[in-house]
Amino acid sequence: MMNELELLVDLNLQQDRQGPGGTKETLQALELLNVDTNQNIRIADIGCGSGAQTIDLAQNTKAHITAVDIFPQFLDKLKIKAENLNLSDRITTLCASMDDMPFEKESLDVIWSEGAIYIMGFEKGIQYWSNFLKKDGYIAISELSWTTHKRPVELEKFWKEAYPEIDTISNKVKVLEGSGYSPVGFFTLPAYCWLDNYYQPLQKEMAAFLGRHPNNKLAEQVVNENRDEIELYQKYKEYYSYGFYIARKI
Repeated sequence: MMNELELLVDLNLQQDRQGPGGTKETLQALELLNVDTNQNIRIADIGCGSGAQTIDLAQNTKAHITAVDIFPQFLDKLKIKAENLNLSDRITTLCASMDDMPFEKESLDVIWSEGAIYIMGFEKGIQYWSNFLKKDGYIAISELSWTTHKRPVELEKFWKEAYPEIDTISNKVKVLEGSGYSPVGFFTLPAYCWLDNYYQPLQKEMAAFLGRHPNNKLAEQVVNENRDEIELYQKYKEYYSYGFYIARKI
């Protein structure tokens, strides 16, 4: 029987995205990088999932992209997409943990990560990943952030338990500055990146997922937890979002 993590992978495997995001937003972040995307730069997309943003980056640059994820099921899906779009020569998949990567020191021009750095924690992640980034290289990372200084108690309690490092945008910027980066751009993901691009497709998959795991209490728990998160976002979306942080290593 699958454990909770395996069930979460199964629930998300058929989705185009494994978290909030959008093509427009990926390209908006890309525009904020002061790099020549027509050159053969090296990008690592860390925690790439099935690679929606990896494909967007490959289609809008001439970069070579190493797509990193710990789950081979997601990487297999990305490989198929890359082959179908004739992008296999510029997308390499790497099954590795984001806190133990085999890149050479200061070998990357850009480190990209959408909705995944929370697994390591924001501060720990940007400090570790800095080892692989060239001087004056860039990080582009979306990170769960408060968009107001005061929040409802119910909301604060939920996210402090789920992700203790959630913080205000200004405090996230301070962490970047204290970790050897110079912030160059920021924006928040709009509601459709959460609802249209992630939560609604996920909701549509839930019945089929439960059908694959009949009478499985853990599978039911996974669905209920996701439903609770969706309900919370619909109720309180003005208080938080993913912030897209773009910064240069100095």
